[in-house]
Amino acid sequence: MRKTIRIFFFSLLVLLFLNGCNSNDVNDDLFEFKDSFVGDNSGIGNIVNQLPSSEYFKGFELQTKEEPYGMILNYEGIKGEEIEKKYKETAIYNATFIFALVQNAEWVTFYFDNNEYKITKEDLQNWYGKKLSDFTSEDELRKLTQEYLQDESKVNELFK
Repeated sequence: MRKTIRIFFFSLLVLLFLNGCNSNDVNDDLFEFKDSFVGDNSGIGNIVNQLPSSEYFKGFELQTKEEPYGMILNYEGIKGEEIEKKYKETAIYNATFIFALVQNAEWVTFYFDNNEYKITKEDLQNWYGKKLSDFTSEDELRKLTQEYLQDESKVNELFK
């Protein structure tokens, strides 16, 4: 009986080890979706679900019938102090990554409960002074975005 229990636990240990070796990383690198297109539902969904405030993300619409191509992203239930500031920061951060990763995205409209923010690729690139499609790493793009988000007057300048 003791030998059977040992074999059972040893087998269980081996199975747990093997399962751990094959686990998928839930937080994949966003840049694996670089060069996606607006018409790629799963690519866009994967990108948006890895961006900030994804827990409030309720759905999206892709606008692909005529150029310029873009998308509408819907969020609900974001709470906190300075809520308008949080909306703007989420819109800038998420639009930055979308424009860096999605080749033919030219605009993104964000709906946060009763607030709407539209950001174009051209305006955002002019705001940064850099071409977003040139970025090749998530860390590099995150650092740029966080640097610009620290200046509240600069953030408000984008939405005039």
